[in-house]
Amino acid sequence: MTPKTILTIAGSDSGAGAGIQADLKVFAALGAYGTSVLTAITAQNTRGVDAILPLPPRTVREQLDSVLGDFAVRAVKTGMLGTPAVADVIAEAAEAGRLPRLVVDPVLVATSGHRLGGVEAVRRLLPYAEVATPNRAEAAALTGRPVTTVEEAVAAAEALAAAGPPHVVVTGGDADVAGESVDVLVGDGATTLLRAPRVPTRHNHGTGCSFSAAIAVRLAAGDPVPVAVAAAKEYVTRALAGARDWELGGGPGPLDHFGWSA
Repeated sequence: MTPKTILTIAGSDSGAGAGIQADLKVFAALGAYGTSVLTAITAQNTRGVDAILPLPPRTVREQLDSVLGDFAVRAVKTGMLGTPAVADVIAEAAEAGRLPRLVVDPVLVATSGHRLGGVEAVRRLLPYAEVATPNRAEAAALTGRPVTTVEEAVAAAEALAAAGPPHVVVTGGDADVAGESVDVLVGDGATTLLRAPRVPTRHNHGTGCSFSAAIAVRLAAGDPVPVAVAAAKEYVTRALAGARDWELGGGPGPLDHFGWSA
């Protein structure tokens, strides 16, 4: 059977724990065929980001036209956008209806703390997203309000949903709530708290990329958003647990995308 095609629009991570490389791993692990459009090239590893080279908007547009002109893309996810001009190119394609089942992961800051994108670039895409997946820090940057508690995450998700996306997930992996990782999903007039045991590990590089990529795969398969989000959370929890004892690099390492340690 022909696999469903997913498109990731994101930056390249030379350490391969996040960005385009992580997305393609997730697609393959979950049985989808991954295509890609690069927005930027980074020099990075588990310790941090050493350099960023944003690609010209024309180059991004040419990649996008090549992929969409040949493949029947069933879902799309975005990560690092690079520049507002690149965000404009992607938003134009979304507005024209060329980016189905769009998942927007507002990648603003790397795990190392290096700034990777701008708030205005992300806001440009939000009206066209089916799902947006900010973590708490990104939700705070996008809403201009603190997001440190579950209640504040709910308020931020509601505020972001008012900006366009019918579904918003504020992920809680960056905060410990009584030993749990609690994500907040707002959409369809409902608020859902998705809970999972916190995995004690420093290896969490690419968690947000992997989560949004997994959502895109499940949306392409026809799952409703709440089912897709729950499945993605289960997948990332397993991937975190699998890499818990890995020693890849000297900083926060990548996830076990393929279940090698299961």
